[in-house]
Amino acid sequence: MRVTKAASLADDLVQRFEQQIEVGEMAPGARFPTEKAITEAFGVSRTVVREAYSRLAARGLLVSRRGSGAYVADGARYRAFQIAADEFGEIEDVLRLLEMRMGFEAEMADLAARRRTDADLDAIRDTLDAMENSANVDESVAADAAFHAAIAAATRNDYFLRFTQFLGVRLVPSRKLYLQGSDRQRHQQYARTINRDHQAIFDAIEAGDPAAARRAARRHMDKSIARYRAMQDGLPAEPATG
Repeated sequence: MRVTKAASLADDLVQRFEQQIEVGEMAPGARFPTEKAITEAFGVSRTVVREAYSRLAARGLLVSRRGSGAYVADGARYRAFQIAADEFGEIEDVLRLLEMRMGFEAEMADLAARRRTDADLDAIRDTLDAMENSANVDESVAADAAFHAAIAAATRNDYFLRFTQFLGVRLVPSRKLYLQGSDRQRHQQYARTINRDHQAIFDAIEAGDPAAARRAARRHMDKSIARYRAMQDGLPAEPATG
């Protein structure tokens, strides 16, 4: 599951154009180079160029005009943060997102432990039950996303909930990447392993212990990162949440 050469070359082009747009070298309305010009300048195939342009379009940076070419989208420098679903085809992509989530999840658990209500605790318990009873990857994915959303709601900060819901949708491919082709028993083992981590976070939140909640959330992310790094290296790894 290593990054392919074509994907890596497309990444390089995307980063190059993103930087030029962000620093103002390519202003809104500016025309992107033609496929032919890029293939000659950078020694890449047209397939690589098309993949890079597709990613730029998905991120709201590029708009195509039939018969005219590709242009920098209006307001591209001020676009909202987004992560396109097609960015999760490789383990390295998942690892970058998990690293970003580390501090976010820890702070969210901390605030939930300080602010949770009895209704919040009931909602989190329901997700633990759903995870325990899940029988396939889709059910475990839904229960996992619901768990983090319930904690986000307990922070009493709508921005945590909105961002968690945003991430939840985009984390589905990473979990399926890990569980693809697995049988029912493997899915259940995965769900129960996740639930042990979730239970530790819940216990700290229920106890109103912010420091313990923060530690439990961080351990949860650490295990995820370790599992995907083991996959990247072709090593066996214990199931953990993604």
